[in-house]
Amino acid sequence: MKFSKMHGIGNDYIYVNCFNETVADPEKVSVILSNRRFGIGSDGLVLIMPSDKADFRMRIFNADGSEAMMCGNASRCIGKYVYDMGLTDKTDITLETNSGIKLLKLFIKNDKVDSVTVDMNKAILKPCDIPVKSDLELFVDQPVTVDGAEYHITCVSMGNPHAIVFTDNIDDLNLEKIGPSFENHPLFPNRINTEFVEVIDSKTLKMRVWERGSGETFACGTGACATVVAAVLNDFCRYDDKILVHLRGGDLRITYKADGTVLMTGPASYVFDGTVSDEFINSQKENVVCQL
Repeated sequence: MKFSKMHGIGNDYIYVNCFNETVADPEKVSVILSNRRFGIGSDGLVLIMPSDKADFRMRIFNADGSEAMMCGNASRCIGKYVYDMGLTDKTDITLETNSGIKLLKLFIKNDKVDSVTVDMNKAILKPCDIPVKSDLELFVDQPVTVDGAEYHITCVSMGNPHAIVFTDNIDDLNLEKIGPSFENHPLFPNRINTEFVEVIDSKTLKMRVWERGSGETFACGTGACATVVAAVLNDFCRYDDKILVHLRGGDLRITYKADGTVLMTGPASYVFDGTVSDEFINSQKENVVCQL
């Protein structure tokens, strides 16, 4: 099976062109290939597929084999892949995801995609749609106890669920310890992605992210979008401003528009192409346990 390794500011995935390849049991394949010691190493597996609703379709699987609804960083990488590899010559394309169709605008430099703006559609704020077990109209700045400590949490969905915690000294947080407790908290029936955020000023945020199914990652596009939405809802930032979000892998620029739409702009980077043998994948499948 041929693949490409790409990343969006450190959020790295294995991409397979399913116009040419077929991936059986993608849940198990993601677990096998994502292993950073015995596989290729990644935050998960992304399938680039034909679509009858859009220009292309994306399916994305986390490192634990669970299927994700959406990934902003992976969306930008798909934009770069399909243009740079000659699958399209358009600079405005549509991408079908499990959370709807996203619009991608590609910015070209030296005949290659340099950066991509993704229209992430409108943020979802109703707790039952995120989902969060709450009867509130909005889940904003709510006290929640996790491992005996109280945190104030704001919840947003960008097609996948996010819990945002505004706090200080995020570099000192032990995410390996507290991340799983947030992810699997009974408040969140489908588990949760969690962002820990420092407010630098009204146009600058700094965040770390614990992604359900993958652990701490260097970046999360939907998480950066959810963070800016939460920052506006908590009066740290303003609608329609372009907000700079510093992540461990690099920077994204996010705008939360007054109509509820969220725009994300950032780079996409190609790393290498490779081939993995079917024999290796099949030999590992019987030992794989997926969290589905």
